[in-house]
Amino acid sequence: MSNESLDKASNSTTASVPAVLVLADGRIFRGRGFGATGTTLGEAVFTTAMTGYQETLTDPSYHRQLVVATAPQIGNTGWNDEDNESRGDKIWVAGFIIHDLSRVASNWRAKRTLEEELVKQGVIGIRQVDTRALVRHLRDNGSTAAGIFSGADAEQPVEKLLEIVRAQPSMKGADLAREVSTAEAYVVEAQGEKVARVVAYDLGIKSNTPRELSKRGLEVVVVPANTPYEEIKREYQPEGVFMSNGPGDPATADEMVAVAKAALDDNMPLFGICFGNQILGRALGLNTYKMVFGHRGINVPVKDHRDGKIYITAQNHGFALEGKPGESFDTPWGEAEVTHTCLNDDVVEGVALRNGMAFSVQYHPESAAGPHDARTLFDDFAELIAKVDFNNTAAEKKNK
Repeated sequence: MSNESLDKASNSTTASVPAVLVLADGRIFRGRGFGATGTTLGEAVFTTAMTGYQETLTDPSYHRQLVVATAPQIGNTGWNDEDNESRGDKIWVAGFIIHDLSRVASNWRAKRTLEEELVKQGVIGIRQVDTRALVRHLRDNGSTAAGIFSGADAEQPVEKLLEIVRAQPSMKGADLAREVSTAEAYVVEAQGEKVARVVAYDLGIKSNTPRELSKRGLEVVVVPANTPYEEIKREYQPEGVFMSNGPGDPATADEMVAVAKAALDDNMPLFGICFGNQILGRALGLNTYKMVFGHRGINVPVKDHRDGKIYITAQNHGFALEGKPGESFDTPWGEAEVTHTCLNDDVVEGVALRNGMAFSVQYHPESAAGPHDARTLFDDFAELIAKVDFNNTAAEKKNK
């Protein structure tokens, strides 16, 4: 699409459509609608990322959430066909809340405007919102159920809109990973010489994650959430197991916790990120809790307590593991430790077995979007797999 066409398209926003954002606590924000028109419900959360709105909108971890952008202007780079982070290029956010919609989409890769993509996928947005006031409210009061109503829906009495918002299911207790996971297994081939095969559990996996694994010579078999460990062992004979990011309450993920425990029993190299970190933590005996407003952004500082190194990380989570910075604790598989915590609030950002066979982090090392500080974690996983002598392990189990 030419720049002239993009300009014309972006200037054709639904300027006359009224819209209102209604929070369950009674706070109201009025603005103008953009994208699709109608009603959408979800949990209102905010991201501090200044770039990467396309990767954010297509991240399955944002399923059932109304995302508030703290960056003041959104849409500058339009929408391209390369930066989507979901299977089928699907937008997963329930709705998008912004201050200013850019009148010009001016990136050389842009194929259409942000609004055109929202209309195409039926995603409802609201603009001209005082996002500074909204984010301060969410920071003070916590993420909350909300709804965006645009067009004729916005003309309903506020009391009626509040009733609709408050009637939606809570995010606490929501089992959402199965809703975003692939229905069938698929393979991402290793780049270059294949050194091993890993099974990646799709709990809401981002597209760049299996690509990063494949760059290390790993053939990646992506399987649906809750696939029994015995099945993946029989069907694919993996040499490592990966558990991805994803949405929902980890307290509901008993089936995935059982998978993690079975992998640990089998002495299988295990690596998890985000939701996968919470799964491993639960398997090791830690509890989880819902955060007040969560971590969502691409500039979150995290400390590795083993060597003191600081990472700037990309994050998107509203739940976390209970634990203290650097603490050690016993598990059926040996001693474990809290390896990483957030420097902003001491939230647990990583756990691991001291024997090195399993580790996880709460942040996103695939860096789409975000800093590349943590990409070495994929190298660590590949190196762990290379160290394991599966023949001797199998022989030891047989002798027992």
